[in-house]
Amino acid sequence: MLFDESNRLRPLAHAVIPGGAHTYAKGDDQFPEEAPGFIVRGSGCHVWDADGNEFIEYGMGLRSVTLGHGYEPVVRAAARQMAEGLNFSRPATIELAAAQRLRTALGVPDRMVKFAKNGSDATSAAVKLARAFTGRDLVAVCADHPFFSTDDWFIGTTGMPAGIPDAIRALTLRYRYNDLASVEALIAAHPGQIACLVQEVETTEPPAPGFLAGLRALCDRHGILLILDEIITGFRWHLRGASYVHGVQADLTSYGKALGNGFAVAALVGRADVMALGGLHTDRERVFLLSTTYGADTHTLAATMAVLDVYEREPVIEHLHRQGRRLADGVRAAAAAHGVADFVGVAGRDSNLIYVTRDAGGERSQAFRTLFLQELIRRGVIAPSFVVSYSHTDADIDRTIEAVDGALAVYAKALSDGVEAYLVGRAVKPVFRPYV
Repeated sequence: MLFDESNRLRPLAHAVIPGGAHTYAKGDDQFPEEAPGFIVRGSGCHVWDADGNEFIEYGMGLRSVTLGHGYEPVVRAAARQMAEGLNFSRPATIELAAAQRLRTALGVPDRMVKFAKNGSDATSAAVKLARAFTGRDLVAVCADHPFFSTDDWFIGTTGMPAGIPDAIRALTLRYRYNDLASVEALIAAHPGQIACLVQEVETTEPPAPGFLAGLRALCDRHGILLILDEIITGFRWHLRGASYVHGVQADLTSYGKALGNGFAVAALVGRADVMALGGLHTDRERVFLLSTTYGADTHTLAATMAVLDVYEREPVIEHLHRQGRRLADGVRAAAAAHGVADFVGVAGRDSNLIYVTRDAGGERSQAFRTLFLQELIRRGVIAPSFVVSYSHTDADIDRTIEAVDGALAVYAKALSDGVEAYLVGRAVKPVFRPYV
């Protein structure tokens, strides 16, 4: 497999775009040296790179393309609306229709909705509302969840805090998932100062019995708002999200990714008394809330409603779980067959799988992750994760399991011979690192 055109374009991209990509998770440092550098087009779960190589794709646009690339009903709805105009000087009627439609789909008729273009903005808006509503400055985030926002209040807690004042960083605290005692300790150490708790409902580790209910009770007892980030879990765990699956209701919830099947849309959904601070009729100081030129462009909202139609009409969620389970079973069987089950595994909900790679000592390994990626790519699969879409067919899953089987044969040799004997070039690196 040749990557001549990708290799020609890489230095040009790095000369124009910091890091060579507009999203860190898509950067060259996240993939092997022998990998497609640029994707030209996609159809369903298949993509073609700048050199014409075809791949089965997993991750699907960082989990945003849940139905499939170029999914016809969604594209058709967006194109129809585009022909009638994208943006006007007053709200479009579709803004009301889409907000009502989302409330109905989520089963929250008493909540308010504000659309945005990305999950970072929606979650940051929730934090701002919580601070204004409670009159408190401190924010507590779950330390075990990887990402909430590009804004200072969160990035200051990561391994890339450059440019963020210490005073801002000091306003964000951290607690541990499934550890109510760590939350109680924060509250005790900062009585009456914490505005909100921010976390995902679930990532690779499910909530322990009583954890989410306990979190809700602590928030209610201490006047803290609970913010749940459903950017990933929404429309992947269930149409009504992971909150519904686990029986917990946040005060404010952010949605995105699958909501638009790749179109740039996110939403903040929350209690009316809190959201009203961003409105026109309030007896309290107003909050400047998600006011963007493109936040509710009409074609994106048309795509959003088409996505919700597909979810309600077809067994999307069931398909995601079934195909993810088939893939997970196949990966585990291949790992066992090659004697590497202790070194390669899958984790997470079937609809949102990641894989884990370990070295000969049993430690998590970026070098072995790179090798696994490299060998999958050589076999026609590009898989920064094993997140499936509605377009992944049985044939796609079977082909992927074959690719995994071949990749693990190399992995097994690398465990005994050393990874450097099989890896081409450098290993991938974590996104959050302070230096190159």
